[in-house]
Amino acid sequence: MHIFPSFSVVFPSNKKKSPNVHVTTPSLFLSLPFFLNPLRALFSLIATMLPTKSRRKVAPSAAENGDSAEKLDQLLLSSAICNGEDVGPFVRKAFTSGKPETLLQHLRHFSRSKESEIEEVCKAHYQDFILAVDDLRSLLSDVDSLKSSLSDSNAKLQSVGLPLLSSLDAFVEARNVSRNVNLALESVRNCIRLMELCSRSNHHLSSSNFYMALKCVDTIESEFLDKTPSSTLKRMLEKKIPEIRWHIERKVSKEFGDWLVEIRVVSRNLGQLAIGQASSARQREEDLRIKQRQAEEQSRLSLRDTVYALEEDDDDGLGGGGVGDDGFNGGGGFDLTPLYRAYHIHQTLGLEDRFKQYYFENRKLQLTSDFQVSSMTPFLESHQTFFAQIAGFFIVEDRIVRTGGGLISKLEVDNLWEAAVSKMCSVLEDQFSRMQTANHLLLIKDYVSLLGVTLRRYGYLVDPLLDVLSKHRDKYHELLLSDCRKQIAEALSADKFDQMLMKREYEYSMNVLSFQIQTSDIIPAFPYVAPFSSTVPDCCRIVRSFIEDSVSFMSYGGQLDFFDVVKKYLDRLLSEVLDGALLKLISTSIHGVSQAMQVAANMAVMERACDFFFRHAAQLSGVPLRMVERGRRQFPLCKARDAAEDTLSGLLKQKVDGFMTLIENVNWMADEPWPNGNEYVNEVIIYLETLVSTAQQILPPQVLKRVLQDVLSHISEKIIGALLGDTVKRFTVHAIMGIDVDIRLLESFADNQAPLLSDEEANQLKTALTESRQLVNLLLSNHPENFLNPVIRERSYNTLDYRKVVLISEKLRDPSERRFGTFGSRGSRQNPQKKSLDALIKRLKDVS
Repeated sequence: MHIFPSFSVVFPSNKKKSPNVHVTTPSLFLSLPFFLNPLRALFSLIATMLPTKSRRKVAPSAAENGDSAEKLDQLLLSSAICNGEDVGPFVRKAFTSGKPETLLQHLRHFSRSKESEIEEVCKAHYQDFILAVDDLRSLLSDVDSLKSSLSDSNAKLQSVGLPLLSSLDAFVEARNVSRNVNLALESVRNCIRLMELCSRSNHHLSSSNFYMALKCVDTIESEFLDKTPSSTLKRMLEKKIPEIRWHIERKVSKEFGDWLVEIRVVSRNLGQLAIGQASSARQREEDLRIKQRQAEEQSRLSLRDTVYALEEDDDDGLGGGGVGDDGFNGGGGFDLTPLYRAYHIHQTLGLEDRFKQYYFENRKLQLTSDFQVSSMTPFLESHQTFFAQIAGFFIVEDRIVRTGGGLISKLEVDNLWEAAVSKMCSVLEDQFSRMQTANHLLLIKDYVSLLGVTLRRYGYLVDPLLDVLSKHRDKYHELLLSDCRKQIAEALSADKFDQMLMKREYEYSMNVLSFQIQTSDIIPAFPYVAPFSSTVPDCCRIVRSFIEDSVSFMSYGGQLDFFDVVKKYLDRLLSEVLDGALLKLISTSIHGVSQAMQVAANMAVMERACDFFFRHAAQLSGVPLRMVERGRRQFPLCKARDAAEDTLSGLLKQKVDGFMTLIENVNWMADEPWPNGNEYVNEVIIYLETLVSTAQQILPPQVLKRVLQDVLSHISEKIIGALLGDTVKRFTVHAIMGIDVDIRLLESFADNQAPLLSDEEANQLKTALTESRQLVNLLLSNHPENFLNPVIRERSYNTLDYRKVVLISEKLRDPSERRFGTFGSRGSRQNPQKKSLDALIKRLKDVS
């Protein structure tokens, strides 16, 4: 049995646009007898079903060219039928190519070649073939009815579709028009919005609202430039948008340039204001320390326990205004709006990095310009402007770092600060090396320290600046000592050596209480005559100013414990400068007792003042007073004090020597003692009493005691010198008794000083006469040989020199020799005392 594939039959329509109708028939199983010639009938059926119009004549040229191809197709078709393969592809190919006749020819040729076989098959399957033919006929009638039905449907479809197609064409045309209108309207709307943006941009440009103008330009460029229907308008926008941006950049850059010029003046004023506020804060701290010192002093001097409290004024700043973020009140602000506006505009323009670099380079150039020190103006006059400009620069940069949104980094500012510190240090080194006035150096140091305090609040490291100040500490103090040396010399040269008269209490407070040189806490009656001359308060003021200047230089310099340094230079001032000036004054300008006495009185007052100096230095340095009192050292003006007392003693001795010349009038060969003392001692005592009555007004008891003790010791030496001198050849016991009376009168004078001095000090005065007293006691002793006893000698004659004793004892005349020489009458009886004295003399000579 052979299987035929299904095939398609096309029914053409009279309408040009009618669709083709495809009918597919099922495969047929052929079993008819061969004698009915079924293939021919099938071929005839297929031929009747083909439309006449679809038949095309094959061009001769095609036949000629396709003979070989037709033969090949015929062989393939015969092979497929013989092998029982599907011939459907051949049928479809024939109808597709429009050559069904060729297929019929091939089939006829094949049928003729297989007629005998077909007849045999038909004979074998005659009944089945008849049934198949009947089925085919039935199918053919159905196909005809289907064909007519499809033709009617196609006619109806054409009649209905033509109006619809016309309506569709009209709809498509209307839709295209609508689209064009909508596109036109959209273009108009875009143009309107574009014009509005352009107008808004022009308005922002005219009002210098550059950011909004740029936003409008960016909107135009991003949203409307590519959508602009007008090529003319588009070209205009493409040309104007860069011009607008360039114009905005130029205007903003000009504003930024003006701000750069203005910020220099603002920075200088800002730096001066900031440093001024630091100075005010420092002054408030100093005032608070002064109050604290006064309270401590009052508590220390009070005899009863006192409770005190320090009240600090509520002063929060200059003018009482609020303090802003930068530590300034309402008057200390500065406007960064032009800078931030320029930065924002450049960010909007996409030029952020370029503007950052431009800003940094310009500010760096400004800082470099600020470093220039004018050679035409003294640095003392320009240093405040110099440092204030730099301080203001970095205050502004600190604000920009914190609020600039990354305009400048902290690292860049730190690099600028390092360069500034290096330059300031070099300038300070150079200027300090040229300065020869301590006050100038102190003024600059104070301002630099205030600069350090100000900028340290903003996180800047100022240690190198403080190191430079510390490095010039010694030079400053040397200059300060030199200045004080000149001032002290001027003060001493102007002294009249008169006691200072104070008519008002404020004078007493200024010249006495301020230096704590008063001897009593009771305010004296006025007018008040001080025991010192004007030199004392003048020198005290110089020393106090030195202390304050020294402390001021050492304070706020990075060194907390600087009292030892201040104390070292204070010692030098007192022991080298002041002491040396006083020594020079004493050695060159003192020509009278009153002057010497005044200088000695001044030295006594200066001793109290020196205690005040060290306490004052300790208080200013923040050191407890107990530490100063615990480490108190000797009087630094001891050389001048000793020289003044020695000079006074020397002048007094000269006066006394004038009276002691009267000792030549003593009757050394007197037969009776002079009960009221010799003339010289009475004159000396009168002078000394007069001296004491004057000196006790100005000299402290200790100084007066030392001077009187030196003078009495000198008188004692003069008495012994007179006995040793060549003018006294011989003397009697009665003359020694007269000397004894003289010494008693002098001892009585010393005892009379007990109200002025203590009893102990009065006894110490008497010790000045010890040598003469012991000599007189020895000469009047009944047992002069006791001088040879070491115990007795140590107790009663410890000041005597045995050589002087020998010389003086040899001059003693025995009463029995009053009419004869030393080798007088043999029959006279020798005085036992004289005999003992001669034995003493002999023993002493043997010892020598």
